[in-house]
Amino acid sequence: MPLSPSSAPTVSIDPVKDVVLATFNDDVLEASRSAVVLVDFWLPRDSACKQLTASLEKLARGSKGAVRLAKIDVERNQPIIRQMGVTSVPSVFAFYQGRPLDAFAGILPDAEIKTWLDNILKTTGAGGEEKAGLKTAFKQAAEHLARGDIATARAIYADILDMEKENAAAYAGLARCLIQENKIPEARKMLDAAPAAIAKDKALDSVRAAVEVAEEAGKSEGQAEKLEAALKQNPDDHETRFALALAYYAAGRKEDAVDQLLDLVRRARAWNDGAARKQLVKFFEAFGSSDPLTVSSRKRLSSILFS
Repeated sequence: MPLSPSSAPTVSIDPVKDVVLATFNDDVLEASRSAVVLVDFWLPRDSACKQLTASLEKLARGSKGAVRLAKIDVERNQPIIRQMGVTSVPSVFAFYQGRPLDAFAGILPDAEIKTWLDNILKTTGAGGEEKAGLKTAFKQAAEHLARGDIATARAIYADILDMEKENAAAYAGLARCLIQENKIPEARKMLDAAPAAIAKDKALDSVRAAVEVAEEAGKSEGQAEKLEAALKQNPDDHETRFALALAYYAAGRKEDAVDQLLDLVRRARAWNDGAARKQLVKFFEAFGSSDPLTVSSRKRLSSILFS
């Protein structure tokens, strides 16, 4: 299911374009009504120009629609060169709302270019609608996933990735879809194959934790009834209670799993070097810090620990 216009970012085209006099009005002046347009005056055969252009392309494609890049070959577009008063290449002009805001000439380090662009974006507020749309899309995906509508959630995350190939949060969302389908090996493979640019992103940390917990809980899968019977016979069997928590988790009974661990912390917080508390922390990381179960369970754990 594609994203609806009201909830999706509108960036469906490549933000990088080769521009000539005939397209300057549309691709620079009009395009700058909704985004910052960087006009790159360059010589394709010049190594310094190629280096700068590559940096600008990366910034534009990673800007979530806030920035577009118009590349102008100075040898083929002399009328634009004269009109803009360009005297050296490479030169870069930033346009917004149909007019130039700032410019620089020559090669700058990537960090300086990013700082320069960030200041422009902050001043103009460009990209606000795209960011708001993206936030709404993520919210909708999370809601669908929470309701068990995995197919719709997956479609939304996939649509975001179609537009932003290295969106770590969307990549993590797709992995969570696999986890909810109990396809743990597939989720592990997906995380292991994450693109280098997002492999260490914090958005993937909680998903890795969820996979690790699921793998650990899988060892107790299907044993809940047996463990319940054993615990009924001996409520002080801490190892059985711990195993039962994992069995509940494997069965999708997350609240019951948390309850057993909290009870174990209450009964014997130091047992097995604080294993129950440590497992709860793993659960919280797997659920996500904003998950209602995490929030309520953290409060309950604190109440036990500091009572």
